[in-house]
Amino acid sequence: MRFLDLIPIWFGLLIILSCTPRSGADLILTGGTILTMDRHLAPVEALAIVDGRILAVGWEDEILPLVNWRTKRVDLKGAVVVPGLTDSHFHLLGFGRSLEQLQLVGTSSAEEIADLVAAKARDLPPGTWIRGRGWDQNDWEVQTFPTGTILDEAAPEHPVVLTRIDGHAIWVNNRALALAGVTSETPAPEGGAIIRDENGNPTGVFIDNATALVRGALPKPGKDDIRLWLLGAVQRCNQVGLTEIHDPGVNSTTLDVIRELVDEGLFTLRYYGMLDGDDGPLLEQYFSNGPILNYGGRMTVRAVKFYADGALGSRGAALLSPYSDDPGNRGLLVTPPGELEALVARTLQAGFQPCTHAIGDRANRLMLDIYEQALARLKDQDLRPRIEHAQVIARRDIRRFARLGVLPAMQPSHATSDMYWAEDRLGPERVRGAYAWRQLLNSGAIIPGGSDFPVEREEPLLQLYAARTRQDTSGWPEEGWYPEERMGGLEALKAMTTWSAYAAFEDSTRGKILPGYDADLTVLPVNPVKCDPRALLSARVLMTIVDGRVVWRDKKGFRKLSEAQAGTSSAPATPSGEDDN
Repeated sequence: MRFLDLIPIWFGLLIILSCTPRSGADLILTGGTILTMDRHLAPVEALAIVDGRILAVGWEDEILPLVNWRTKRVDLKGAVVVPGLTDSHFHLLGFGRSLEQLQLVGTSSAEEIADLVAAKARDLPPGTWIRGRGWDQNDWEVQTFPTGTILDEAAPEHPVVLTRIDGHAIWVNNRALALAGVTSETPAPEGGAIIRDENGNPTGVFIDNATALVRGALPKPGKDDIRLWLLGAVQRCNQVGLTEIHDPGVNSTTLDVIRELVDEGLFTLRYYGMLDGDDGPLLEQYFSNGPILNYGGRMTVRAVKFYADGALGSRGAALLSPYSDDPGNRGLLVTPPGELEALVARTLQAGFQPCTHAIGDRANRLMLDIYEQALARLKDQDLRPRIEHAQVIARRDIRRFARLGVLPAMQPSHATSDMYWAEDRLGPERVRGAYAWRQLLNSGAIIPGGSDFPVEREEPLLQLYAARTRQDTSGWPEEGWYPEERMGGLEALKAMTTWSAYAAFEDSTRGKILPGYDADLTVLPVNPVKCDPRALLSARVLMTIVDGRVVWRDKKGFRKLSEAQAGTSSAPATPSGEDDN
Protein backbone atom coordinates (compact mmCIF):
# COMPACT_ATOMS: atom_id res chain seq x y z
CA MET A 1 0.00 0.00 0.00
CA ARG A 2 1.22 3.47 -0.87
CA PHE A 3 2.37 5.81 1.89
CA LEU A 4 -0.05 8.64 1.04
CA ASP A 5 -2.94 6.19 1.26
CA LEU A 6 -2.08 5.75 4.92
CA ILE A 7 -1.88 9.42 5.92
CA PRO A 8 -4.67 10.31 8.36
CA ILE A 9 -7.38 12.62 7.07
CA TRP A 10 -6.16 15.52 9.20
CA PHE A 11 -2.74 15.26 7.57
CA GLY A 12 -4.43 15.50 4.21
CA LEU A 13 -6.41 18.54 5.32
CA LEU A 14 -3.21 20.06 6.63
CA ILE A 15 -1.58 19.70 3.23
CA ILE A 16 -4.58 21.24 1.49
CA LEU A 17 -4.73 24.15 3.90
CA SER A 18 -0.99 24.69 3.63
CA CYS A 19 -1.31 24.98 -0.13
CA THR A 20 -4.37 27.19 -0.17
CA PRO A 21 -2.68 30.63 -0.30
CA ARG A 22 -0.08 29.57 -2.82
CA SER A 23 0.16 26.14 -4.35
CA GLY A 24 3.38 24.10 -4.30
CA ALA A 25 6.49 23.59 -2.24
CA ASP A 26 9.40 25.91 -1.53
CA LEU A 27 11.89 23.03 -1.37
CA ILE A 28 11.75 19.31 -2.07
CA LEU A 29 14.31 16.63 -1.26
CA THR A 30 14.26 13.49 -3.40
CA GLY A 31 16.32 10.39 -4.05
CA GLY A 32 17.26 9.50 -0.50
CA THR A 33 16.07 7.78 2.65
CA ILE A 34 13.86 9.81 4.98
CA LEU A 35 13.71 8.56 8.57
CA THR A 36 10.50 10.16 9.81
CA MET A 37 10.89 8.82 13.38
CA ASP A 38 7.20 7.94 13.35
CA ARG A 39 6.79 4.33 14.42
CA HIS A 40 3.80 3.85 12.10
CA LEU A 41 5.70 4.83 8.93
CA ALA A 42 8.46 3.01 7.11
CA PRO A 43 11.28 5.14 5.65
CA VAL A 44 10.33 7.00 2.47
CA GLU A 45 12.41 8.69 -0.21
CA ALA A 46 11.21 12.28 -0.59
CA LEU A 47 9.72 15.23 1.24
CA ALA A 48 8.38 18.70 0.52
CA ILE A 49 8.70 21.91 2.54
CA VAL A 50 6.64 25.09 2.47
CA ASP A 51 6.84 28.16 4.74
CA GLY A 52 9.39 26.50 7.00
CA ARG A 53 7.30 23.40 7.66
CA ILE A 54 7.03 19.89 6.29
CA LEU A 55 4.31 19.85 3.64
CA ALA A 56 4.41 16.15 2.75
CA VAL A 57 6.55 13.02 2.91
CA GLY A 58 6.29 10.05 0.59
CA TRP A 59 7.63 8.46 -2.57
CA GLU A 60 9.12 10.63 -5.27
CA ASP A 61 6.19 10.33 -7.67
CA GLU A 62 3.90 11.49 -4.87
CA ILE A 63 6.04 14.52 -4.01
CA LEU A 64 6.91 15.75 -7.51
CA PRO A 65 3.37 17.08 -8.22
CA LEU A 66 4.06 19.66 -5.49
CA VAL A 67 6.77 21.28 -7.63
CA ASN A 68 6.06 24.62 -9.27
CA TRP A 69 8.12 27.37 -10.91
CA ARG A 70 9.62 28.59 -7.62
CA THR A 71 10.35 25.21 -6.02
CA LYS A 72 13.98 24.35 -5.35
CA ARG A 73 14.89 20.70 -5.63
CA VAL A 74 17.73 18.83 -3.94
CA ASP A 75 18.80 15.43 -5.22
CA LEU A 76 19.93 13.57 -2.10
CA LYS A 77 21.96 11.08 -4.14
CA GLY A 78 21.11 8.32 -1.70
CA ALA A 79 21.77 10.34 1.45
CA VAL A 80 19.79 9.84 4.64
CA VAL A 81 17.60 12.57 6.16
CA VAL A 82 16.83 12.59 9.88
CA PRO A 83 14.98 15.13 12.00
CA GLY A 84 17.29 17.99 12.90
CA LEU A 85 19.77 16.82 15.50
CA THR A 86 19.32 18.48 18.88
CA ASP A 87 21.90 18.70 21.66
CA SER A 88 20.00 18.85 24.95
CA HIS A 89 22.97 20.15 26.98
CA PHE A 90 25.29 22.48 25.07
CA HIS A 91 27.00 25.59 26.48
CA LEU A 92 26.73 27.85 23.45
CA LEU A 93 28.69 30.84 24.76
CA GLY A 94 31.27 28.50 26.23
CA PHE A 95 31.72 27.02 22.77
CA GLY A 96 32.38 30.40 21.21
CA ARG A 97 34.69 31.50 24.00
CA SER A 98 36.65 28.26 23.77
CA LEU A 99 37.72 29.16 20.24
CA GLU A 100 39.90 31.92 21.74
CA GLN A 101 41.27 29.99 24.73
CA LEU A 102 44.11 27.53 25.10
CA GLN A 103 42.81 24.11 24.14
CA LEU A 104 44.03 21.68 26.80
CA VAL A 105 41.99 18.57 26.00
CA GLY A 106 44.31 15.62 25.47
CA THR A 107 47.32 17.14 27.21
CA SER A 108 49.36 14.56 29.08
CA SER A 109 51.04 16.46 31.90
CA ALA A 110 51.23 19.71 33.84
CA GLU A 111 54.57 20.36 32.15
CA GLU A 112 53.02 20.18 28.67
CA ILE A 113 50.37 22.68 29.70
CA ALA A 114 52.97 24.99 31.23
CA ASP A 115 54.78 25.05 27.88
CA LEU A 116 51.54 26.08 26.15
CA VAL A 117 50.98 28.82 28.72
CA ALA A 118 54.54 30.11 28.30
CA ALA A 119 54.11 30.27 24.52
CA LYS A 120 50.83 32.17 24.92
CA ALA A 121 52.43 34.59 27.39
CA ARG A 122 55.06 35.54 24.83
CA ASP A 123 52.29 36.75 22.51
CA LEU A 124 50.42 38.84 25.09
CA PRO A 125 51.23 42.09 26.92
CA PRO A 126 52.14 41.66 30.61
CA GLY A 127 49.08 41.69 32.84
CA THR A 128 46.77 40.12 30.24
CA TRP A 129 44.78 37.18 31.56
CA ILE A 130 45.59 33.81 30.02
CA ARG A 131 42.64 31.42 29.95
CA GLY A 132 42.36 27.82 28.89
CA ARG A 133 40.14 24.80 29.32
CA GLY A 134 40.29 21.04 29.09
CA TRP A 135 42.97 19.75 31.48
CA ASP A 136 42.25 16.47 33.22
CA GLN A 137 44.71 15.12 35.76
CA ASN A 138 43.16 11.68 35.32
CA ASP A 139 44.83 11.53 31.89
CA TRP A 140 48.29 12.20 33.32
CA GLU A 141 50.89 9.75 34.55
CA VAL A 142 50.82 11.57 37.90
CA GLN A 143 47.08 11.80 38.61
CA THR A 144 47.18 14.34 41.43
CA PHE A 145 46.00 17.93 41.20
CA PRO A 146 48.69 20.28 39.82
CA THR A 147 49.95 23.38 41.63
CA GLY A 148 50.18 27.00 40.59
CA THR A 149 53.97 27.08 40.97
CA ILE A 150 54.58 25.66 37.51
CA LEU A 151 52.26 28.29 36.03
CA ASP A 152 54.15 31.02 37.92
CA GLU A 153 57.31 29.89 36.18
CA ALA A 154 55.60 29.75 32.78
CA ALA A 155 53.91 33.17 32.98
CA PRO A 156 55.19 35.24 35.92
CA GLU A 157 53.73 38.49 34.55
CA HIS A 158 50.32 37.15 33.51
CA PRO A 159 47.40 35.96 35.63
CA VAL A 160 46.49 32.43 34.50
CA VAL A 161 43.15 30.64 34.93
CA LEU A 162 42.81 27.16 33.44
CA THR A 163 39.44 25.42 33.73
CA ARG A 164 39.28 21.67 34.22
CA ILE A 165 37.55 19.72 31.45
CA ASP A 166 34.33 19.36 33.47
CA GLY A 167 34.11 23.07 34.30
CA HIS A 168 34.00 22.30 38.03
CA ALA A 169 37.59 23.15 38.97
CA ILE A 170 40.17 25.76 38.04
CA TRP A 171 43.97 25.82 38.22
CA VAL A 172 45.54 29.24 38.68
CA ASN A 173 48.86 30.92 39.35
CA ASN A 174 49.83 33.28 42.17
CA ARG A 175 49.35 36.35 39.97
CA ALA A 176 45.69 35.40 39.60
CA LEU A 177 45.40 34.73 43.34
CA ALA A 178 46.81 38.16 44.14
CA LEU A 179 44.38 39.92 41.79
CA ALA A 180 41.50 37.95 43.32
CA GLY A 181 42.63 38.76 46.86
CA VAL A 182 42.83 35.10 47.86
CA THR A 183 45.21 34.26 50.71
CA SER A 184 45.77 31.48 53.22
CA GLU A 185 43.14 33.18 55.39
CA THR A 186 40.44 32.95 52.71
CA PRO A 187 37.83 30.38 53.74
CA ALA A 188 36.28 27.98 51.26
CA PRO A 189 32.60 28.77 50.65
CA GLU A 190 29.91 26.22 51.34
CA GLY A 191 29.78 23.76 48.47
CA GLY A 192 33.37 24.50 47.45
CA ALA A 193 36.93 23.42 48.23
CA ILE A 194 40.34 25.10 48.11
CA ILE A 195 43.24 22.68 47.75
CA ARG A 196 45.92 23.73 50.25
CA ASP A 197 49.46 22.68 51.16
CA GLU A 198 50.55 21.51 54.59
CA ASN A 199 50.82 25.13 55.74
CA GLY A 200 47.29 26.03 54.68
CA ASN A 201 48.32 28.01 51.61
CA PRO A 202 46.23 27.64 48.43
CA THR A 203 48.10 25.48 45.93
CA GLY A 204 46.22 26.88 42.94
CA VAL A 205 43.29 24.47 42.50
CA PHE A 206 39.75 25.53 43.41
CA ILE A 207 36.72 23.23 43.19
CA ASP A 208 33.04 24.02 42.53
CA ASN A 209 31.76 27.04 44.49
CA ALA A 210 35.31 28.04 45.45
CA THR A 211 36.08 28.79 41.79
CA ALA A 212 34.01 31.98 42.12
CA LEU A 213 36.70 33.41 44.41
CA VAL A 214 38.99 33.76 41.39
CA ARG A 215 36.52 33.92 38.54
CA GLY A 216 35.08 37.08 40.07
CA ALA A 217 38.33 38.87 39.24
CA LEU A 218 38.22 38.00 35.53
CA PRO A 219 37.44 40.85 33.12
CA LYS A 220 33.79 40.76 32.04
CA PRO A 221 33.33 40.23 28.28
CA GLY A 222 31.59 42.99 26.36
CA LYS A 223 28.54 42.52 24.15
CA ASP A 224 30.74 42.68 21.05
CA ASP A 225 32.80 39.76 22.37
CA ILE A 226 29.66 37.78 23.18
CA ARG A 227 28.21 38.50 19.76
CA LEU A 228 31.37 37.28 18.03
CA TRP A 229 31.52 34.13 20.15
CA LEU A 230 27.87 33.30 19.55
CA LEU A 231 28.10 33.77 15.79
CA GLY A 232 31.10 31.45 15.63
CA ALA A 233 29.35 28.88 17.78
CA VAL A 234 26.13 28.95 15.74
CA GLN A 235 28.04 28.51 12.50
CA ARG A 236 29.88 25.51 13.87
CA CYS A 237 26.64 23.99 15.16
CA ASN A 238 25.19 24.24 11.66
CA GLN A 239 28.28 22.53 10.22
CA VAL A 240 28.02 19.51 12.52
CA GLY A 241 24.30 19.05 11.84
CA LEU A 242 22.76 20.62 14.92
CA THR A 243 19.48 22.45 14.38
CA GLU A 244 18.76 23.12 18.06
CA ILE A 245 20.62 23.27 21.35
CA HIS A 246 19.49 23.48 24.96
CA ASP A 247 21.76 25.96 26.75
CA PRO A 248 22.13 25.47 30.52
CA GLY A 249 22.79 28.39 32.86
CA VAL A 250 22.54 31.40 30.56
CA ASN A 251 22.74 35.03 31.75
CA SER A 252 20.82 38.16 30.77
CA THR A 253 23.55 39.70 28.59
CA THR A 254 23.83 36.56 26.48
CA LEU A 255 20.06 36.39 26.09
CA ASP A 256 19.97 40.03 24.98
CA VAL A 257 22.60 39.37 22.31
CA ILE A 258 20.80 36.25 21.08
CA ARG A 259 17.59 38.22 20.75
CA GLU A 260 19.44 40.85 18.69
CA LEU A 261 20.90 38.17 16.42
CA VAL A 262 17.45 36.65 15.96
CA ASP A 263 16.06 40.07 15.02
CA GLU A 264 18.86 40.47 12.46
CA GLY A 265 18.22 37.04 10.93
CA LEU A 266 21.72 35.84 11.87
CA PHE A 267 20.81 33.20 14.45
CA THR A 268 20.46 30.09 12.29
CA LEU A 269 19.77 27.71 15.16
CA ARG A 270 16.83 26.90 17.43
CA TYR A 271 17.61 27.87 21.01
CA TYR A 272 16.15 26.52 24.26
CA GLY A 273 17.56 28.53 27.14
CA MET A 274 17.86 27.58 30.79
CA LEU A 275 18.29 30.59 33.06
CA ASP A 276 21.19 30.71 35.51
CA GLY A 277 19.55 29.61 38.75
CA ASP A 278 22.16 31.47 40.81
CA ASP A 279 21.20 34.82 39.28
CA GLY A 280 18.46 36.10 41.59
CA PRO A 281 17.63 39.32 39.67
CA LEU A 282 17.40 37.37 36.40
CA LEU A 283 14.96 34.90 37.93
CA GLU A 284 12.88 37.73 39.36
CA GLN A 285 12.65 39.34 35.92
CA TYR A 286 11.60 36.18 34.11
CA PHE A 287 9.34 34.82 36.82
CA SER A 288 7.48 38.14 36.76
CA ASN A 289 7.19 38.37 32.97
CA GLY A 290 6.83 34.68 32.13
CA PRO A 291 8.64 32.45 29.62
CA ILE A 292 9.78 33.48 26.13
CA LEU A 293 8.20 31.05 23.67
CA ASN A 294 9.60 30.66 20.15
CA TYR A 295 10.69 34.30 19.78
CA GLY A 296 11.36 34.98 16.11
CA GLY A 297 10.89 31.28 15.44
CA ARG A 298 14.26 30.67 17.10
CA MET A 299 14.40 31.42 20.82
CA THR A 300 12.60 29.86 23.78
CA VAL A 301 13.46 30.54 27.42
CA ARG A 302 11.28 28.53 29.79
CA ALA A 303 13.70 26.58 31.99
CA VAL A 304 16.10 27.20 34.89
CA LYS A 305 19.41 25.46 35.57
CA PHE A 306 20.33 24.66 39.18
CA TYR A 307 23.28 22.80 40.68
CA ALA A 308 22.96 20.04 43.25
CA ASP A 309 26.58 18.87 43.28
CA GLY A 310 29.93 18.99 41.51
CA ALA A 311 31.68 16.64 39.08
CA LEU A 312 32.97 13.09 39.41
CA GLY A 313 36.40 13.76 37.93
CA SER A 314 37.25 16.39 40.55
CA ARG A 315 35.54 14.33 43.30
CA GLY A 316 32.88 16.98 43.80
CA ALA A 317 29.93 14.76 42.82
CA ALA A 318 27.87 14.09 45.96
CA LEU A 319 27.88 10.37 46.83
CA LEU A 320 25.89 8.39 49.37
CA SER A 321 29.10 6.64 50.51
CA PRO A 322 32.70 7.89 50.35
CA TYR A 323 34.71 7.78 47.14
CA SER A 324 36.40 4.41 46.71
CA ASP A 325 39.70 6.15 45.95
CA ASP A 326 39.29 8.94 48.55
CA PRO A 327 37.90 7.55 51.83
CA GLY A 328 36.23 10.18 53.94
CA ASN A 329 35.18 12.30 50.94
CA ARG A 330 31.54 12.12 49.85
CA GLY A 331 31.73 15.08 47.47
CA LEU A 332 29.91 18.40 47.63
CA LEU A 333 26.31 19.54 47.69
CA VAL A 334 26.89 22.95 46.13
CA THR A 335 23.38 24.25 46.91
CA PRO A 336 21.79 23.56 50.31
CA PRO A 337 18.89 21.07 50.00
CA GLY A 338 16.38 23.43 51.59
CA GLU A 339 17.31 26.15 49.13
CA LEU A 340 16.98 23.75 46.20
CA GLU A 341 13.55 22.67 47.39
CA ALA A 342 12.36 26.29 47.56
CA LEU A 343 13.88 27.15 44.17
CA VAL A 344 12.26 24.18 42.43
CA ALA A 345 8.85 24.97 43.92
CA ARG A 346 9.11 28.61 42.88
CA THR A 347 10.29 27.69 39.38
CA LEU A 348 7.37 25.36 38.76
CA GLN A 349 4.90 27.85 40.17
CA ALA A 350 6.18 30.47 37.72
CA GLY A 351 5.62 28.14 34.77
CA PHE A 352 9.27 27.26 34.19
CA GLN A 353 10.97 23.88 33.92
CA PRO A 354 13.57 22.98 36.58
CA CYS A 355 16.74 21.44 35.14
CA THR A 356 19.12 20.44 37.93
CA HIS A 357 22.72 19.31 37.58
CA ALA A 358 23.12 16.11 39.60
CA ILE A 359 25.96 13.65 39.03
CA GLY A 360 26.46 11.65 42.23
CA ASP A 361 23.93 9.16 43.63
CA ARG A 362 23.34 11.35 46.70
CA ALA A 363 22.57 14.37 44.51
CA ASN A 364 20.30 12.34 42.23
CA ARG A 365 18.34 10.93 45.16
CA LEU A 366 18.02 14.42 46.64
CA MET A 367 16.61 15.81 43.40
CA LEU A 368 14.23 12.89 42.90
CA ASP A 369 12.95 13.48 46.43
CA ILE A 370 12.54 17.22 45.83
CA TYR A 371 10.83 16.70 42.47
CA GLU A 372 8.52 14.04 43.91
CA GLN A 373 7.33 16.43 46.62
CA ALA A 374 6.84 19.27 44.13
CA LEU A 375 4.98 17.10 41.62
CA ALA A 376 2.63 15.83 44.32
CA ARG A 377 1.54 19.41 44.93
CA LEU A 378 1.01 20.09 41.22
CA LYS A 379 -0.87 17.01 40.05
CA ASP A 380 -2.16 16.66 36.48
CA GLN A 381 0.23 19.30 35.11
CA ASP A 382 2.72 18.61 32.32
CA LEU A 383 5.94 19.71 34.06
CA ARG A 384 8.76 17.48 32.68
CA PRO A 385 11.43 18.27 35.31
CA ARG A 386 14.94 17.33 34.24
CA ILE A 387 18.07 16.07 35.94
CA GLU A 388 21.10 17.11 33.94
CA HIS A 389 23.73 14.33 33.66
CA ALA A 390 22.22 11.75 36.10
CA GLN A 391 25.53 9.93 35.90
CA VAL A 392 25.57 7.86 39.10
CA ILE A 393 22.24 6.55 40.38
CA ALA A 394 21.58 4.17 43.27
CA ARG A 395 20.07 1.06 41.71
CA ARG A 396 16.83 1.40 43.68
CA ASP A 397 16.37 4.96 42.42
CA ILE A 398 16.57 4.15 38.71
CA ARG A 399 12.87 3.31 38.30
CA ARG A 400 11.85 6.55 39.98
CA PHE A 401 12.70 8.58 36.86
CA ALA A 402 10.00 6.98 34.72
CA ARG A 403 7.52 6.72 37.58
CA LEU A 404 7.80 10.43 38.37
CA GLY A 405 8.20 11.62 34.77
CA VAL A 406 11.65 13.04 35.51
CA LEU A 407 13.90 13.27 32.45
CA PRO A 408 17.55 12.18 32.81
CA ALA A 409 19.32 14.43 30.27
CA MET A 410 22.48 12.43 29.63
CA GLN A 411 25.60 12.74 27.50
CA PRO A 412 26.78 9.43 26.01
CA SER A 413 30.43 10.41 25.59
CA HIS A 414 30.67 11.19 29.31
CA ALA A 415 30.68 7.42 29.82
CA THR A 416 33.41 6.83 27.26
CA SER A 417 35.53 9.70 28.59
CA ASP A 418 35.16 8.68 32.24
CA MET A 419 35.41 4.90 31.84
CA TYR A 420 39.20 4.85 32.36
CA TRP A 421 38.87 5.97 36.00
CA ALA A 422 35.16 5.92 36.95
CA GLU A 423 35.39 2.50 38.61
CA ASP A 424 38.31 3.73 40.71
CA ARG A 425 36.07 6.52 42.02
CA LEU A 426 32.99 4.36 42.54
CA GLY A 427 34.05 0.76 43.06
CA PRO A 428 32.78 -2.33 41.19
CA GLU A 429 29.29 -2.41 42.71
CA ARG A 430 28.34 1.28 42.61
CA VAL A 431 29.63 1.70 39.05
CA ARG A 432 26.80 -0.57 37.84
CA GLY A 433 24.41 2.28 38.47
CA ALA A 434 26.59 4.72 36.53
CA TYR A 435 25.77 5.84 32.98
CA ALA A 436 22.96 3.30 33.21
CA TRP A 437 21.17 3.99 29.94
CA ARG A 438 19.73 0.53 29.38
CA GLN A 439 18.38 0.24 32.91
CA LEU A 440 16.73 3.65 32.58
CA LEU A 441 15.26 2.85 29.16
CA ASN A 442 13.98 -0.54 30.29
CA SER A 443 12.22 1.16 33.20
CA GLY A 444 10.40 3.45 30.75
CA ALA A 445 12.48 6.61 31.12
CA ILE A 446 13.05 9.02 28.24
CA ILE A 447 16.69 10.10 27.80
CA PRO A 448 17.37 13.42 26.02
CA GLY A 449 20.90 13.22 24.60
CA GLY A 450 23.61 15.83 24.40
CA SER A 451 27.32 16.55 24.60
CA ASP A 452 27.86 19.03 27.47
CA PHE A 453 30.22 20.92 25.19
CA PRO A 454 32.85 22.20 25.96
CA VAL A 455 33.28 19.26 28.35
CA GLU A 456 33.01 16.92 25.33
CA ARG A 457 33.37 17.40 21.59
CA GLU A 458 30.54 19.15 19.79
CA GLU A 459 29.77 16.62 17.03
CA PRO A 460 26.40 14.91 17.63
CA LEU A 461 27.50 11.91 15.57
CA LEU A 462 30.09 11.20 18.27
CA GLN A 463 27.25 10.95 20.78
CA LEU A 464 25.43 8.47 18.52
CA TYR A 465 28.62 6.41 18.30
CA ALA A 466 29.24 6.45 22.05
CA ALA A 467 25.62 5.54 22.80
CA ARG A 468 25.71 2.53 20.49
CA THR A 469 29.19 1.22 21.41
CA ARG A 470 30.32 2.49 24.84
CA GLN A 471 33.78 2.55 23.26
CA ASP A 472 36.30 5.32 22.72
CA THR A 473 37.16 6.40 19.19
CA SER A 474 39.95 3.80 18.98
CA GLY A 475 37.40 1.04 19.59
CA TRP A 476 38.40 0.32 23.19
CA PRO A 477 37.28 -1.71 25.00
CA GLU A 478 36.60 -4.29 22.32
CA GLU A 479 33.19 -5.30 23.64
CA GLY A 480 32.33 -1.90 25.08
CA TRP A 481 32.44 -0.67 28.68
CA TYR A 482 29.62 -2.42 30.52
CA PRO A 483 28.12 -3.15 27.09
CA GLU A 484 24.80 -4.28 28.53
CA GLU A 485 24.02 -0.57 29.02
CA ARG A 486 24.34 0.34 25.32
CA MET A 487 21.54 1.99 23.36
CA GLY A 488 20.25 0.60 20.10
CA GLY A 489 20.69 2.64 16.93
CA LEU A 490 17.11 3.87 16.95
CA GLU A 491 17.24 4.75 20.65
CA ALA A 492 20.44 6.73 20.16
CA LEU A 493 18.86 8.71 17.32
CA LYS A 494 15.72 9.33 19.37
CA ALA A 495 17.88 10.70 22.17
CA MET A 496 19.20 13.38 19.80
CA THR A 497 15.86 14.08 18.08
CA THR A 498 12.42 13.10 19.41
CA TRP A 499 13.39 12.74 23.06
CA SER A 500 15.26 16.05 23.10
CA ALA A 501 12.22 17.69 21.51
CA TYR A 502 10.05 16.19 24.25
CA ALA A 503 12.41 17.56 26.90
CA ALA A 504 11.78 21.07 25.51
CA PHE A 505 7.98 20.66 25.20
CA GLU A 506 8.41 20.69 21.40
CA ASP A 507 7.36 17.14 20.59
CA SER A 508 4.31 18.28 18.60
CA THR A 509 6.40 20.44 16.23
CA ARG A 510 9.95 19.05 16.19
CA GLY A 511 11.80 15.78 16.44
CA LYS A 512 9.94 14.02 13.60
CA ILE A 513 9.57 14.49 9.85
CA LEU A 514 5.82 14.70 9.42
CA PRO A 515 3.41 17.15 7.75
CA GLY A 516 3.00 20.25 9.89
CA TYR A 517 6.27 19.79 11.78
CA ASP A 518 9.04 22.37 11.56
CA ALA A 519 11.36 21.72 8.64
CA ASP A 520 14.50 21.18 10.71
CA LEU A 521 16.54 18.45 9.05
CA THR A 522 20.00 16.92 9.09
CA VAL A 523 21.28 15.10 6.00
CA LEU A 524 23.90 12.37 6.49
CA PRO A 525 25.90 10.09 4.18
CA VAL A 526 25.07 7.04 6.33
CA ASN A 527 22.02 5.63 8.07
CA PRO A 528 22.76 6.33 11.76
CA VAL A 529 20.38 3.60 12.89
CA LYS A 530 21.79 0.74 10.81
CA CYS A 531 25.35 1.63 9.82
CA ASP A 532 28.47 0.19 11.40
CA PRO A 533 28.88 2.56 14.36
CA ARG A 534 32.47 3.31 13.37
CA ALA A 535 31.15 4.89 10.16
CA LEU A 536 29.71 7.65 12.35
CA LEU A 537 33.22 8.73 13.32
CA SER A 538 34.23 9.55 9.75
CA ALA A 539 30.83 10.69 8.45
CA ARG A 540 30.46 14.38 7.68
CA VAL A 541 27.15 16.20 7.66
CA LEU A 542 26.04 16.90 4.09
CA MET A 543 23.33 19.46 4.79
CA THR A 544 21.62 21.19 7.69
CA ILE A 545 18.19 22.77 7.25
CA VAL A 546 16.58 25.04 9.84
CA ASP A 547 13.07 26.39 9.34
CA GLY A 548 13.14 25.18 5.73
CA ARG A 549 16.33 27.10 4.97
CA VAL A 550 19.63 25.44 4.07
CA VAL A 551 22.14 26.79 6.61
CA TRP A 552 24.95 24.36 5.80
CA ARG A 553 25.80 22.34 2.71
CA ASP A 554 28.89 20.27 2.00
CA LYS A 555 29.09 20.31 -1.79
CA LYS A 556 32.23 18.20 -1.81
CA GLY A 557 30.53 15.61 0.38
CA PHE A 558 27.56 15.39 -1.99
CA ARG A 559 29.94 14.98 -4.90
CA LYS A 560 31.72 12.09 -3.17
CA LEU A 561 28.39 10.50 -2.35
CA SER A 562 27.29 10.79 -5.97
CA GLU A 563 30.46 9.06 -7.12
CA ALA A 564 30.00 6.31 -4.54
CA GLN A 565 26.36 5.83 -5.52
CA ALA A 566 27.04 5.69 -9.26
CA GLY A 567 25.32 2.69 -10.77
CA THR A 568 23.34 1.84 -7.64
CA SER A 569 19.75 2.51 -6.70
CA SER A 570 19.07 5.41 -4.34
CA ALA A 571 15.73 3.98 -3.19
CA PRO A 572 15.45 3.20 0.52
CA ALA A 573 16.42 -0.27 1.61
CA THR A 574 13.71 -2.51 2.98
CA PRO A 575 13.89 -2.28 6.77
CA SER A 576 15.29 -5.30 8.54
CA GLY A 577 16.23 -5.96 12.13
CA GLU A 578 15.71 -2.82 14.17
CA ASP A 579 13.02 -0.59 12.70
CA ASP A 580 14.43 2.64 11.26
CA ASN A 581 11.51 4.64 12.59
